[in-house]
Amino acid sequence: MSKIAFIFPGQGSQSVGMGKDLVLNFKLAAQIFEEASDAIGIDLKKLSFEGPEDELNMTASTQPAILTTSVAALEVLKAETDIKADFLAGHSLGEYTALVHGGAFAFADAVRIVRRRGEFMQAAVPGGAGAMAAILGMEKNEVADVCSDAESFGLVSAANFNSPGQIVVSGEKKAVERAVEIAKERGAKRAVMLPVSVPSHCALMLPAGDLLKEELAKYKIADLGVPVVSNVEASTYLSAGEVSDLLVRQLSSPVRWDESVICLKDAGADTVIEVGPGRVLSGLVKRIDSTFSIKNIEDLSSLEKLKSATV
Repeated sequence: MSKIAFIFPGQGSQSVGMGKDLVLNFKLAAQIFEEASDAIGIDLKKLSFEGPEDELNMTASTQPAILTTSVAALEVLKAETDIKADFLAGHSLGEYTALVHGGAFAFADAVRIVRRRGEFMQAAVPGGAGAMAAILGMEKNEVADVCSDAESFGLVSAANFNSPGQIVVSGEKKAVERAVEIAKERGAKRAVMLPVSVPSHCALMLPAGDLLKEELAKYKIADLGVPVVSNVEASTYLSAGEVSDLLVRQLSSPVRWDESVICLKDAGADTVIEVGPGRVLSGLVKRIDSTFSIKNIEDLSSLEKLKSATV
């Protein structure tokens, strides 16, 4: 019997205009944006639909905006189809969307949490001091050696294992720049600095993790109704007692997305539906395991395509 996983995007999937088509066509989606805006006192509809892009790309704004757009798409999917998820997974921030759908957090609480998460991350490293870079065409052990050899310039480590041959590194700017140089020297297909405002998923985020732990303690966390794959462990969890620890560790640990997708496959999933803006994760899933049936929903067109397909 076919098993379905909903997967939810993280930072890097945002774009000005995201969610607008859903809001124009579905009152349910408009209500989600209103609830989120009320929760944090920011007009997320205006920010997501009109930008400016610079503001949307600031992590404290990006995180609630992507979460809200993804939940709006999720609510439309639930209202317009009978498709149900057997498993949930999200890339970094996307794990919070998975937890909302799984029932761990109330939506408004999750919006408040990710807004604060973004602020903590932004404050953890002075502007311009941290960086991230994508390295393509190298194995995990090769990237580990690159980071080790760049550490004389500062802290740098693997941050995202996105798919075979696509690894993101994160850390202090000079060390990341040196890692890019070394990777190119050693035959990487591509090594490029990323336009991000914070160096996520490395030890520079430990202070943000301490603050996030305090923040999470303020909210009610429930057991999950659908298994979620943890970025940190690349295995499923259901217990409310695990949520806070995993989310705190996630901030300073690598996102094991390649292994998370393999975990979904091993658990029996054969279809993934990317719910939220963009198709970044769909592309990664295809590279990790091309046997998955891959679909998405981010607007009216993709919803109609999904409804006409056999899931």
